[in-house]
Amino acid sequence: MSERDGDGWVTCGRGHQHWGRFGAAGLLIHHRGPGGVRVVLQHRALWSHLGGTWGIPGGARDSHETAPQAAVREVAEEVVADLSALRTEESYVVDHGGWTYTTVLASLPEPVPVAPGSSESTAIAWVELAEVGRLKLHPGFAASWPLLSEALRGR
Repeated sequence: MSERDGDGWVTCGRGHQHWGRFGAAGLLIHHRGPGGVRVVLQHRALWSHLGGTWGIPGGARDSHETAPQAAVREVAEEVVADLSALRTEESYVVDHGGWTYTTVLASLPEPVPVAPGSSESTAIAWVELAEVGRLKLHPGFAASWPLLSEALRGR
């Protein structure tokens, strides 16, 4: 197993505290079917940073990882699902001045069953695109959602 050296808090150029010494990344898994687009969201455990909110599975990048590698690794740690048909796509980066969060879009040809894979989640669920904005979202994800949802609608 590769060295896990990314865990830890850092202060960005804006003065905010963030988890991930080398930035962080998450995977926005989506599926387009007859009923429209659905995405996989994680309901964060109450004990976690900004717990009780919905977002995407993700976490700290290690020094040797690309953002897509980190995002896929984090999903494998946090979600129980058959992701063998997962296809990563483009990435969207939010830069906080010395610290970045990268959202990697990824698609699945079928909406496979999903479940929490660690204590970091109280739920993992497929959510219809139109319903996402009605949830209590993690603030970082909420700020990125207009851009991300527009990218998914354009597919």
